Amino acid sequence: MLDSLKKIFSGTEDEIAYTGTNKPDISREKSTELYKKAQRYFPGGVNSPVRAFKAVHGTPIFIEKGDGCFIWDVDGNQFIDFCGSWGPLILGHNNPKIREKVTQVMQHGMSFGAPTALENELAELILKENKYIQKMRFTSSGTEAVMSAIRLARGYTGRDKILKFEGCYNGHADSLLVKAGSGLVTTGISSSAGIPKSFTDETIVVALNDNKAVTEAFKLYKNQIAAIIIEPIPANNGLLLQDESFLRFLRDICTKNKSLLIFDEVISGFRLGFEGAAGYYQIQPDIITYGKIIGGGLPVGMYGSSEQIMASISPEGPVYQAGTLSGNPIAMAAGIAQLTELLHVGFYKNLNNKSQEFAEAIQHFATARNYKFKVFSIGSIFWFAFTDKAHFKTAEDVAAANMDKFKMMHRELLNRGVYIGPSGYEVGFVSAAHSKIELEKAKRAIFESLDVVFGSK
Repeated sequence: MLDSLKKIFSGTEDEIAYTGTNKPDISREKSTELYKKAQRYFPGGVNSPVRAFKAVHGTPIFIEKGDGCFIWDVDGNQFIDFCGSWGPLILGHNNPKIREKVTQVMQHGMSFGAPTALENELAELILKENKYIQKMRFTSSGTEAVMSAIRLARGYTGRDKILKFEGCYNGHADSLLVKAGSGLVTTGISSSAGIPKSFTDETIVVALNDNKAVTEAFKLYKNQIAAIIIEPIPANNGLLLQDESFLRFLRDICTKNKSLLIFDEVISGFRLGFEGAAGYYQIQPDIITYGKIIGGGLPVGMYGSSEQIMASISPEGPVYQAGTLSGNPIAMAAGIAQLTELLHVGFYKNLNNKSQEFAEAIQHFATARNYKFKVFSIGSIFWFAFTDKAHFKTAEDVAAANMDKFKMMHRELLNRGVYIGPSGYEVGFVSAAHSKIELEKAKRAIFESLDVVFGSK
């Protein structure tokens, strides 16, 4: 075992032969005070639920600044960041080229509610390098893009029902914030208060990786299903990597039944590669949605399709969708700067290679110590699961992942200067800003944290 650990560290025996010990908790005095104050203003003291740290130890950490692969909180603690604003900061925090482009453009105004040349420039950059879409429409978020894509699918097909999958998160639009009931094929059950049953009745929910359930749904609701929507890389409930054959099955059954296939690439788009999961698997969906990665982390979303389908969107067609901040010039400027960098030769190869090495080193360490721990990864996305299962493909599988152990690991990582999302169901991201030095430091922190977790009884 020692030999394998030496290979991971490329260091001396003294550097390797340690046993992780609990470190004192970092100071959160200022963050705690800010959280107390925030609770007066916001439900739960936050503007998005997962930020409340309910699934991990302590109070939320309030971030003061970010640069490269680092963030600093208001108490002065520095962290190597693998959250990256939940994925879009593929170039890291405060990237100079994005900052310069945004600063240049904002001198001329920050919002017009009217067309600008920047919209054309960013759209041309995207469409020229993505053969899976012909026309597109910018929105202000990934949720808005998915909501618009669903409306487009219904308007184009003249059908009402949508089929989605348990374990995929497609934003918080009413018709998608649903979960499966009991049975192979069910109409959705609301996973939030405030959603009328009539909305969820139009959403069919089945398990991932289940050809039989999808086939049965098309039999039960013949000529009623407007579209299937799926995260081709499900990454909001763990990293539930699907077999390519399942995605091709969805493509085929949609074609056969004259339904549309929607790829929700809010996370995977421009992250796996410039053409996202569609390009990775070489599967042509009918509509693709993207998120804030196309705006360098600023509030942006986008959906795209063929010219024929997009012709249904107002003002060309009868499907209405609008937004005052759609195509906002500051967001467009950030997107132009970011996506230009992604198109450099070797960008994705280098990023994905170092991400793979990072994930493999952690897995080798855990395996060498016989820890019940798996690192799932694809491209520059990774997920930690406290399990000995080789594959996770459905939401039901995730129940095997020990979230109590993740809670301990999260605390130990914070105390060692590593920040990951405050939920065991969330994935992590490696950015171009993570250098070999920072990745080595992060690995050591992860190794020590795992020793603490598995050494505790």
